[in-house]
Amino acid sequence: MLDISTPAPDFTLPQAGGDEVTLSALQGSPVVLYFYPRDDTPGCTKEAIAFSEHLDAFAAAGAKVFGISKDSVASHEKFTKKKELSVPLLSDENASVCEDYGVWVEKNMYGKKYMGIERATFLIGADGTIAEIWRKVKVPGHAEKVLEAAKAL
Repeated sequence: MLDISTPAPDFTLPQAGGDEVTLSALQGSPVVLYFYPRDDTPGCTKEAIAFSEHLDAFAAAGAKVFGISKDSVASHEKFTKKKELSVPLLSDENASVCEDYGVWVEKNMYGKKYMGIERATFLIGADGTIAEIWRKVKVPGHAEKVLEAAKAL
């Protein structure tokens, strides 16, 4: 389980639009990674819109923001276009990054157990260590809390 002050696990993931993002290449700037279960579902849509609405404020604080789910790049592109999102979305189709960050967990819905992504956010400092962790995120007001923490770095 990751903790505050531990190095953030490095990764390279494809991004909607065709580029790849490597976490270690972003050192020198704070990075927000928010993990979410699925594109185009009610909670995930609200979260993506909230981060998109605050993207300029994150940039003003020097922070880069990325959403990560197991959805494909094509799904991310469709979701981004449909909801007019500006936040970059990364595809972790094999869940390896989700596992590294401890968000690939057993879930339970209506008595049925299955594996899925726990909604969680990691604020990574410019030095590449984890500065803040939010687990089992409730969407309303979350992007604003993360923005305040990013500004405080």
